[in-house]
Amino acid sequence: QVQLVESGGGLVQAGGSLRLSCAASGLTFIFSNYGMGWFRQARGKEREFVAAISWIGGIIGYAEFVKGRFTMSRDNAKKTVYLQMNSLKPADTSFYYCAAADRRGGSSKSHNYDYWGQGTRVTVSS
Repeated sequence: QVQLVESGGGLVQAGGSLRLSCAASGLTFIFSNYGMGWFRQARGKEREFVAAISWIGGIIGYAEFVKGRFTMSRDNAKKTVYLQMNSLKPADTSFYYCAAADRRGGSSKSHNYDYWGQGTRVTVSS
C-alpha cells in the first residue's frame, strides 16, 4: 500500500513563504520510478495543477500562476518531494495535494496520477 503524507501547510501573511513536503512510503513502492506532482483545490473550485517533476528531478512544468514563485524538488533517498512557495498571495489559499504517477515523466493531468495524499491546508491572509 502506498502512502503519501503532506506537511508544511499553515497560515501565512501575503508575501510570505511556506515549504510543503510530501513523504512517500509503501512496501513495494519504488519512489524513484514515479513522477510526482502537486495540485491544489480551493473550496468550491476544481482541482488544478501546480507543478510536476520527473523521476530524476527534471521539472515537467509549473502552472502559469506559480511560475517564478514556487519551486518543486525531490529527494529520492528520502522519498520526499517539496514545494517551496514564495511571495504567497491570498489567491494561493487552498488545499495542496501531492500525487504519484506510475510514469517517470510526471504529468500536469490529474488523471495520470495513481496515488494521492490527503492534502495540507495553506491559508494566505491579506
